Amino acid sequence: MTENERKRRVRRLPREVRERQITDAAVEVFSRHGFHNASMDEVAEVAGVSKPMVYAYLGSKEELFAACIQREAQRLLQAIAEGVRGDVEPDMQLWTGLRSFFHFVGQNRSSWTVLHRQALSVGGEFAEEISQMRARSIELVAALVVASGTRKGVGAQAEKSGEALAAALVGAAESLADWWLDHPDISDDVLASWLMNLVWLGFGDLVEGEAWSPKDLTPPA
Repeated sequence: MTENERKRRVRRLPREVRERQITDAAVEVFSRHGFHNASMDEVAEVAGVSKPMVYAYLGSKEELFAACIQREAQRLLQAIAEGVRGDVEPDMQLWTGLRSFFHFVGQNRSSWTVLHRQALSVGGEFAEEISQMRARSIELVAALVVASGTRKGVGAQAEKSGEALAAALVGAAESLADWWLDHPDISDDVLASWLMNLVWLGFGDLVEGEAWSPKDLTPPA
């Protein structure tokens, strides 16, 4: 194929396909080098396009990084939402959500690196995007806790603490996924089961209407 034929073939691709191709390449490059050290030249090379085409389709380096974060955050949330089974018991609903989360991270490690390591280290508007993603994740988990508690007749108690407990669970899942990046030999199902065993003993009691309280530590007279 001549150079002119190659260029004509490149131009024939629909815009959404070209943008996806460039964004896929950018996620890989940003995950390897971080935002500051990543180069648009390498993004273009990995995508198999010219650097001017990268700018034409997705704008500056900052705009490209933002597009990566927004797309990967949306993909992650969609994977979790689609993975949660609404037709099973509360513990299995949480299990299917956690398993979907860790499965996504396992299949898209570059994506998680960009979302949780690179974006947070850069800060600013990029970190704000991650904060919004976390807030939506907390809403998903909190809705599960409240719905489960309502079915068990302890809706008020579950609603009072549901959002806070959901925030704790989301934070634990993020930290465990970040740890997993450096320990890839563990399967996603095993990781999900570890976290499930850690949290459900407490969540389960909450849903059943039971709550732990500290013992009186007043020393004897």
